[in-house]
Amino acid sequence: MNKKHFEFHGNKEPALRVLAMPKDTNPAGDIFGGWIMSQVDIAGAVLASHRAGGRVVTIAVTEFLFKKPVFVGDLISCYGEIIKVGKTSITVKIEVCAQRDRTEKECVKVTEATVVYVAVDDSRQRKTVPEG
Repeated sequence: MNKKHFEFHGNKEPALRVLAMPKDTNPAGDIFGGWIMSQVDIAGAVLASHRAGGRVVTIAVTEFLFKKPVFVGDLISCYGEIIKVGKTSITVKIEVCAQRDRTEKECVKVTEATVVYVAVDDSRQRKTVPEG
């Protein structure tokens, strides 16, 4: 991939890539915002669970901005960065870009969000996040 594809991601880590499909549309024919929210939550959980060394659960979405629509056929890439680690919580910033034409490597930033996860043990009780 060319450098332009990664320009706005800085230190963010790739966490998820998925193709937007017709089944994911709203009545207007664009990709349903709830589907994008789900992808963001999955991407954030990938990073948070890795940092926690185990299971995490979503406890809050502190920011969610839809900047541009997503269309059927867009290749969605979610990039994340852990921005805060508390005793039991991990806050992840996710940026989503859409590659509209896969012959071109340009990605359009479509969404950004901040999601908070809590590390939990096998009994679903909060547990301390290990030193990183």
